[in-house]
Amino acid sequence: MASGWGLTPRQSIEIECQRRSEKAVARECVAILSGRGIDEAILRVLAGPGAATVLNGGEGGVSGYWPRVWAMRGLLYAWDPSAARVVVEGANDLSWRVREMSAKVVAKRHLDDAHDSMTVLLDDDVARVRAAAERALIRLVESES
Repeated sequence: MASGWGLTPRQSIEIECQRRSEKAVARECVAILSGRGIDEAILRVLAGPGAATVLNGGEGGVSGYWPRVWAMRGLLYAWDPSAARVVVEGANDLSWRVREMSAKVVAKRHLDDAHDSMTVLLDDDVARVRAAAERALIRLVESES
């Protein structure tokens, strides 16, 4: 699905990976998830037009959950193994959207260290989180065999 700026998040991130490098984009995502600050340019790449609202203080601003959701989603398309720790930690985020996206990244990146975290998410209050955790665990088991 194309966004309001004519690109899907995946397309936007892939273009930025070509410009900066995949590792550099992944590091920016990790910085956001670790609370080490938000580069406005990368947030615009990750979120498109929605970034403007957050950067202007709406929707919880930069300290709200949206930047973490977008950064976690960014790790679906830009990866560096150094991101594994923040992805696993994302399973404990207060925002269900971040927890769900964490499980999606675990599934895509086959993060074996996330097995326990994904098991805990099977009892999450939010059905979408539980479903994503179940898919992640299935992918982890499949990658073991």
